[in-house]
Amino acid sequence: MRRYPPIAEHGLIGDLQTCALVSSDGVLDWFCSPRFDSPSVFAGLLDHDRGGHFAITADAADVTTRQLYLADTAVLITRFLTADGVGEVIDFMPVSGEHTATDRHQVVRVMRVVRGVVRFALECRPRFDYGRSPHTLTLDAAGARFDSPDATAHLQAVGPVPLEAEGSDVRAYVTLAAGERAAVVLTVRDAGGEAPEPPTVAGTTEAFTAVHSFWHAWIGRCTYRGRWQQIVNRSAITLKLLTYAPTGAPIAAATMGLPEQEGGERNWDYRYTWVRDASLSVRAMRDLGFTQEADAFRDWLGQRLYDGGAPNGEPLQIMYRVDGDPHLTEEILGHLEGWRGSAPVRVGNGAADQLQLDIYGEAVHALAQVDHITHVIGYDGWKRFAGLLDWLCENWDRADEGIWETRGGRQHFTYSRLMCWVAFDRGIRQAGASARPADLPRWTAARDAILEQIMTRGWSEERGAFVQHYDTTVLDASLLLMPLVGFIAPQDPRWLATLEAMDAELVVDSLVYRYDPAASPDGLRGTEGTFSLCSFLYVYALARSGRPGQARYAFDKMLTYANHVGLFAEEIGPTGEQLGNFPQAFTHIALITAALTLDTELDEAAGKG
Repeated sequence: MRRYPPIAEHGLIGDLQTCALVSSDGVLDWFCSPRFDSPSVFAGLLDHDRGGHFAITADAADVTTRQLYLADTAVLITRFLTADGVGEVIDFMPVSGEHTATDRHQVVRVMRVVRGVVRFALECRPRFDYGRSPHTLTLDAAGARFDSPDATAHLQAVGPVPLEAEGSDVRAYVTLAAGERAAVVLTVRDAGGEAPEPPTVAGTTEAFTAVHSFWHAWIGRCTYRGRWQQIVNRSAITLKLLTYAPTGAPIAAATMGLPEQEGGERNWDYRYTWVRDASLSVRAMRDLGFTQEADAFRDWLGQRLYDGGAPNGEPLQIMYRVDGDPHLTEEILGHLEGWRGSAPVRVGNGAADQLQLDIYGEAVHALAQVDHITHVIGYDGWKRFAGLLDWLCENWDRADEGIWETRGGRQHFTYSRLMCWVAFDRGIRQAGASARPADLPRWTAARDAILEQIMTRGWSEERGAFVQHYDTTVLDASLLLMPLVGFIAPQDPRWLATLEAMDAELVVDSLVYRYDPAASPDGLRGTEGTFSLCSFLYVYALARSGRPGQARYAFDKMLTYANHVGLFAEEIGPTGEQLGNFPQAFTHIALITAALTLDTELDEAAGKG
């Protein structure tokens, strides 16, 4: 068992309320319960010795492993190839009552042998509350029970799995021949709840059939039939896995604390709902035909408006917990060493209190992606919506921390102004379409003022390009969204000049840096890799600017950086390794946008030919 496998050497399973990562070695080393943003049960990914893990591996001298998903599902298979046989571990989390929040979650791990004989080794070492909460072990005929002050985990066997105590943990060795199988079911619940029923062979089989059918039925709603069906489907399933079904709120990533540079300090907790990321997911999911998911997030976002303001005094906060709680106090878990020594490990997120004015554009755009917004939020919702834009009329011209959540001081970021323009543009359109009262002269004046300001102060004659903020000549890849949101035509001379400047400064072999921290200090030490979100937005920009051939080559190259099961982290390092929290929703959103746009542009180019 490797102490710290590469970040990308993992597959994701989940039940739409929480999720788990399983390494290609068969080690479950990340799992929080009862929600994505709850304390961990297993966090070996962040500290091999203190974090805890649940391993099922082949007990053999020379083992080759392979990992894959059952097609169009979230059922993960880890294969072990040994001299004596070939075995598999099938991992999944049952999805039941997805829209009702529950404290009880299960991971089912099925061992089977397809050739010869394989001896499996099992270790279950939970470490509750990020390794801060001790537990006791009760081992009897019903299985193993791990009790901590706040949570209890049950490990129950189906078949010949002789669990043995090892301190307060358990281990087992299971030898199976071709055609034989055994299973273990891990159930985590709040302390004091009822114990789970003993699992059975029939029950485990039924659970597998149900979860397999659920995912096939869900992906069957996808309307995409383009060139990249498999990777788009995997991205859609990943976005679904990262969405908290009881509220419809997507999280930014499954993990916390994974670094943007090995050994560096850029390590954040991404298990929350960013208004920006989630709002951009609305378009991606809608374009694939998943309107229920898009509508569910709009309902969640509308509720944030109804709540009447964030603790920081702004109408919205940049991020929330999945239930809408705005309190995300950041603390350092000093007892965890971090993935490969990348400390500090942070839980919570101090950026929640930042001013990032771009979120108002993303929020308004998400709410406005319907013919008549009042059909979604009603008259009372419209009043709050209009009140938001009235507030923005007074506040759009403030310096802020910007999309990248820099901790080096506020600036007048061009992207923030761009998205404020989007807010007014979409609001004006919806007021007319829905025939609802609005201060249209004021909104129109603000929209036009922002456009003029971007064209004069956000444009650098020196660089011949739009720049990161008004007091610099540094470029910023967030501006790749300019044509996507309709601010500028994709073949406008100013935009083509900006894209050319980005090609020269931010793009390396089709991979895109979001900005240059050395030229524009962000208040943090260390470097970072190329930003996969920006690399896919670059594909979009190339395709829309009349370069579909180059866009396709860049897209195909980006797909080679996906991991073995089609997942992306936040960044790509200098030798092609994935860095940052994993998997990241924003990257998969941009992948979908790039694929759909590229399909359209390639079809049009072929038609012209």
